[in-house]
This record gives sequence, structure tokens and C-alpha cells, in this order.
Amino acid sequence: MTAAVPPWSARIADALARLPGPPGALWPEGERFVTMLRHGSLSLELYAPRGHDPQQPHERDELYVVVGGHGRFERGDGEACERVPFGPGDVLFVPAGCPHRFVDFSADFAVWVVFYGPLGGEAARATLTVAHPRETLR
Repeated sequence: MTAAVPPWSARIADALARLPGPPGALWPEGERFVTMLRHGSLSLELYAPRGHDPQQPHERDELYVVVGGHGRFERGDGEACERVPFGPGDVLFVPAGCPHRFVDFSADFAVWVVFYGPLGGEAARATLTVAHPRETLR
């Protein structure tokens, strides 16, 4: 018997079971994302596109946590486009309004997406800081 999931947690299996969602213009075969948690400005979704990634830039900062699959992630456009391979356990940050996409991803690709902060992102108030492996961010 599986224990009930409290409202402050989410399970990958439960999220995947809710996909695909309803069809629409962008997702004729059904939406490939599902919202699992909301609190204040924070929203947690599971995103699992199939074949291609049709998403557009978002109005809030977002963090991706890869839970399955592998491929390449592109952030930015033109000559400023940054590319990085990804796999399970990897974390990717995208500031609000930045073009980005997943490409050449495997059929089992799925990511948790954490949207947070104000519309327009926190760029005017914060700088992305990377901690030294033995340091913590404060």
C-alpha cells in the first residue's frame, strides 16, 4: 500500500501519470507539463516533451532539475547561445525572458521545473553566484 502524498510534496510517478494533458494549439497530442505544487510565487511542474521542445521564454526565473533522459540544452539565441549536455541529476538555471530549449533529447526525458520570483525575474536585484565546491551560498 502506498502512503498518501502530503500537499507539500510531489512524486515523479504521480506527475508522469497525469501526462499527456489536454490537447491545445501548441500541444495537439496533449500538454507535456503538469503543475504539482504552488506556494506564493513558487510553482513546481513536471515537463516531459516528446520529439521537440516548443516552449517560449517565460516571465519568471526558472530552475530545471533533470530527472530522466539526456540531451542538449540551449540557452540564448544566435552567437550568444550557450549549449550544454544534460543528464539525470543536472540542474539548469534560466532567467526570465531568456530564450531556451531542450534539443536532441531521449524519449525518456523529463525535468522538474521550478518557477519562482516576480514577473520579469530577479535579475535587477540579484546576481547568479556559483559556490566553490566546498562552500555554501548564503
